[in-house]
Amino acid sequence: MTTVLIADDQPMQRFGFRMLLESQDDMTVVGEAGDGTEAVHLVARHAPDVVLMDIRMPGLDGIE
Repeated sequence: MTTVLIADDQPMQRFGFRMLLESQDDMTVVGEAGDGTEAVHLVARHAPDVVLMDIRMPGLDGIE
């Protein structure tokens, strides 16, 4: 099972990714973050296999 964290500042974008990922039998979304800072905290808590991260977010973005 592959665990995934989604980080995007647009709630509808996160929702779409979650629906797509959760339709796969071998993937589980362990969390969603609205910005990079929240994503860093959730990664420390959940240790996902993959982080799907937007590169343009206010504050700490996906590249930083």
